[in-house]
Amino acid sequence: MRQVVLDTETTGLSPENGDRILEIGCVELVNRKLTGHNLHFYINPERDSHEEALKVHGISNEFLKDKPKFAQISDELVAYLKDAQVIIHNAPFDIGFLNKEFERLSMPSMAQLVSGVIDTLSMAKEIYPGKRNSLDALCDRLEVDNSDRTLHGALLDAELLADVYINMTRGQDALLMEVEQSDSSTSNVKKIDLASFELPVIYATEDELLKHEDVMVQIDKSSQGKSVWRQLQTA
Repeated sequence: MRQVVLDTETTGLSPENGDRILEIGCVELVNRKLTGHNLHFYINPERDSHEEALKVHGISNEFLKDKPKFAQISDELVAYLKDAQVIIHNAPFDIGFLNKEFERLSMPSMAQLVSGVIDTLSMAKEIYPGKRNSLDALCDRLEVDNSDRTLHGALLDAELLADVYINMTRGQDALLMEVEQSDSSTSNVKKIDLASFELPVIYATEDELLKHEDVMVQIDKSSQGKSVWRQLQTA
């Protein structure tokens, strides 16, 4: 599976009111592993940043004057994102800005371009309800080193988010198996026919069943009633 972790920096908060993208950072994952095939643009937004936005990203209008406009990088960006699953922290924000930029160029929207979007902010709110779930907070919680992050930067934030996402979904690794060809050290191992064994069935005690049910109730509560086993019970 090919995934792209994406982040943007913008001149302000509202694409509908004319704010524009001034930086895009993308990090590629293939089968949950970093490939190093990243994409990064500084973009001339054709307008000044709001003062509050400038405090966040620190990218001056002077620095951006000689950078390409979005129309000049759009084809390369589209080719890179095509059919990927995109991972974004607070996805509606970045998707809204990208869609507005594509709309100006009469290009397809993100929904038409990518295979799907994962919002890590929504995911974090479900996993850690009631806690701070900013990128910095998640880095601290998941022990991802963000010591170089003094200001927001699209590529650095995408790199950090890739680590956060992998750590946040690490339990999925148990479901992945890599099949390797046998070598000389394993080819001569004697095979055992397990069909000849009669394995005993050990049933849970009443106390163990009660404790198991208590754990299931807690998991069901933390997932806001989305537990698959509960849905099957009521089906």
